[in-house]
Amino acid sequence: MMALPDPGLEPELYRDLILKRFVAWVVDLVITFLIVAVIVVLTVFIGLFFLPFLWIAVSVTYRTVMLANYSATPGMMLSAICLRHLDGRRPEPMTCLWHAVLFSGTMATVVGQIISVGLMLVTPYRQGLNDVILRTTMINRYLEDQ
Repeated sequence: MMALPDPGLEPELYRDLILKRFVAWVVDLVITFLIVAVIVVLTVFIGLFFLPFLWIAVSVTYRTVMLANYSATPGMMLSAICLRHLDGRRPEPMTCLWHAVLFSGTMATVVGQIISVGLMLVTPYRQGLNDVILRTTMINRYLEDQ
């Protein structure tokens, strides 16, 4: 089992993670919006009555499945980042589910978003609130080859 490189000793390995996470979030937001739009159309617009719950269900499912299978969502893949435990392990499915649930919870409130971004600015591993709780972080994907 590898350990993640220390951000104090190798800061370049964690450079630009906040920007990359933002780009990944935008890409994943567009993808989940398209999935929700298709579902709404397929349900003859009945899905609109349940839109917030539908969106949360799609988002949590999308993120859980992608993280469990690839340690990254398509947005993260495009940004060349992936999810890891602080000791370097790939996340197991239950961690992926909790990561998706906690992410959705923090994104649901302005306070959660502010706390999460604040933590990304001050934690050495650039962790959001859900990462701090689960002891995970995003890393630049090329670290996998080392």
